[in-house]
Amino acid sequence: MSDEITGTPHDEQKKNSGITRRRLLSLSLLAGGAALGLSRPASARPEFSGWPNSFGMLVDLSLCVGCRSCEQACNEANAMPKPERPFDDDAVLKAKRWPSAKAYTVVNRYPNAKNKEQPLYRKIQCNHCLEPACATACPIQAYTKTQQGAVIYNEDLCFGCRYCVIACPFNIPGYDYESVTEAKVVKCTFCNTRIEKNGLPACAEACPSGALTFGKRTDLIKMARKRIMENPGKYLDHIYGEQEVGGTSWMYLSAVPFEQYGLPGGLPKRPLIELTEGYLSSVPVIFTTFPAIFGMLYAALHKKEKRDEGGQKTGSDSREVKHE
Repeated sequence: MSDEITGTPHDEQKKNSGITRRRLLSLSLLAGGAALGLSRPASARPEFSGWPNSFGMLVDLSLCVGCRSCEQACNEANAMPKPERPFDDDAVLKAKRWPSAKAYTVVNRYPNAKNKEQPLYRKIQCNHCLEPACATACPIQAYTKTQQGAVIYNEDLCFGCRYCVIACPFNIPGYDYESVTEAKVVKCTFCNTRIEKNGLPACAEACPSGALTFGKRTDLIKMARKRIMENPGKYLDHIYGEQEVGGTSWMYLSAVPFEQYGLPGGLPKRPLIELTEGYLSSVPVIFTTFPAIFGMLYAALHKKEKRDEGGQKTGSDSREVKHE
């Protein structure tokens, strides 16, 4: 795979699972007593600084022109519903938007304190942390940090606790409430399937201004430092995301304070897992083990009924098929 490569089609929403809240509750209550007797294992988290050959994205915020080509490319690559307004309608930039169940990424416009005639633009999406807080908070391990760099969410495991939504320091995971029985988290996949096939993330492939550069994370850090050194006064001497909350796969260069782009300032360098371990160890076990058991029951039921449904449709082979 080349060093610079710039989603993956979004799985169709699962429907008619047949799992009722009453059924889930009855089964989870049966397991609840076991939760009271379980003890929390001692924390033994090994140090982790990211996969050595993982990919990332370097965003040069000074080059973003707010064209929203990345939004359109993401929408099409992931087969998401078309927006109410077309992508060339910049009227949507008058209001601050955020990724949602209908959009993995959005572009926002911000005032420029240095030059009012040249507003600032930023593409917003999951930053794919090296040690993601969403995965740390998830009691059922519905999140996976891949060796390629993406943080992937498995909706078949999720039971809707939304701890990940609260834990994310960038306020990213969206929640789809459109289906009562199949509500799920929705977020950027970093086009993981395309990357696995030596392809480019759709947003980087579509960016006409060069604001997005995809490649090995280590190479991107070197590239960013070189830009800072070779352009004195143009950029802040800081690569946002290199160390914030332990590091992120998406990193940023800017000529103005990152807070002007709506990026949170003052984030710790340590992964959030290190800051929460002490708290989590003191939380009564029922508040962590019970949701996990509840989630496992949900996942087991969900997979079983999907197998049954598949068997009914095919009438022959009802074995579970592993999807990529």
